[in-house]
Amino acid sequence: MKVDSLLKVLLPREDKFFVYFKNDVSNLLEAARVCKELMSNSISQGERVQKIRKIDELEHKGDVITHQILSDLGSTFITPFDREDIHTLATKLDDILDYIQEAATRIILYRVENISNEQEQLSIMIYESVDELHKAIPSLRDLKNVESIRECLVKIHSIENEADDLYERAIADLFDHCKDPIRLIKTKELLDSLETATDQCEDAANVIESIIVKNA
Repeated sequence: MKVDSLLKVLLPREDKFFVYFKNDVSNLLEAARVCKELMSNSISQGERVQKIRKIDELEHKGDVITHQILSDLGSTFITPFDREDIHTLATKLDDILDYIQEAATRIILYRVENISNEQEQLSIMIYESVDELHKAIPSLRDLKNVESIRECLVKIHSIENEADDLYERAIADLFDHCKDPIRLIKTKELLDSLETATDQCEDAANVIESIIVKNA
């Protein structure tokens, strides 16, 4: 048995990281929920502004949690799983929230008044993917339900594939029918932010799969 593996058996691990990740993904789920509500034409402009401010608050909270994870990672002797995986998972969760905030910010900067059906659908897909992460990550504490975790990961991969298809169709339609170059650029960049958020969800799922392979 390797020395580091032996130490993990003999010494108590730091479970604070599970608390951090649980708080982080709960915060992310709330941001995804607000984003889903934001990407709707059924709310007023005033409500839209409030939701964008809420996403900004949640993004700041997520940054604080991420900083805490990375700071403690450097000073903790025994971690529950590989340091690289902890670092990468924390970073990926932060990236998802960053792209959610980016999409929200672009609505203000570009003075977007009408949300397209594709933008709304992508926001729903982001929420669904984050919800699966929210189910999977707390189960990493004991890894007793590996199959249920993997079911969540499969759903995330499936959602990401659907998001890719939707994004490609939306971009093709945009170039076919939008004659205003400024509007085309604004619409495409908002779609880019939303689709990239789904990519980051898949990346987070890949990190979780790596943790399972190494520790289950």
